Amino acid sequence: MITLLAPAKLTLSLRITGLRDDGFHLIDAEMVTLDLHDVVTIDPDGTGTTITGRYADGVPTDDRNLAVRALGGRTAGLTIDKRIPHGGGLGGGSSNAAAVMRWTGHPTDADGLAAAARLGADVAFSLVGGRARVRGIGEIVEPLPHLDRVVTLVIPPLQVSTPAAYRAWDDLGGPTAPGPNDLEPAALRVEPDLARWRDRIGEATGRTPVLAGSGATWFVHGEHSNALAALGNEGVEIIAARTTPAS
Repeated sequence: MITLLAPAKLTLSLRITGLRDDGFHLIDAEMVTLDLHDVVTIDPDGTGTTITGRYADGVPTDDRNLAVRALGGRTAGLTIDKRIPHGGGLGGGSSNAAAVMRWTGHPTDADGLAAAARLGADVAFSLVGGRARVRGIGEIVEPLPHLDRVVTLVIPPLQVSTPAAYRAWDDLGGPTAPGPNDLEPAALRVEPDLARWRDRIGEATGRTPVLAGSGATWFVHGEHSNALAALGNEGVEIIAARTTPAS
């Protein structure tokens, strides 16, 4: 049995810089990995996929799961302990896939990262981990020096479709947002209730929340779990996490 950690990803900033002929958006983002993680256990002599953990509900075990596809035709048993909330833009599925790809010996050169990004936009970054500038459609990953930071994640009980957010960004005319995330205005158009949670978080912490990618996770820098505790009674997940260096 091989046990691997699959850390969550947080997009600290996101600029959309263009649109390819095939419809994929080009980005320029800063991403970090966090000490919040899933656990992927690989049985080289096994078969099938088992999902366990607090956030197991709704996670597929067939080839809709990126980790299964990351096996690339190899036979192995996978057990994924889901500790990262899914549907919040924290990259759990991509990180699971990257963990499997590390086990298979997948290369992290330019060609290897391009192949990883074809599997999923965040998979290439998850292969590298740490702190990085991510460009292109996610395949250009430039490691940056580690900065030790604490962030508080606030995950409301809703989800935002990433494709829908990008379509809304197109419909809005491709605006550059006043904050660090160009997708934030588009995500708010797709799911207006995000604004209510943003305002609640800001009032409780005295900080301006930032949407993580297309959401629905909001984050603020620093440890604010106590200030936000009341939101936990409304179906909101509140997680304080620390950035981690590349392993």
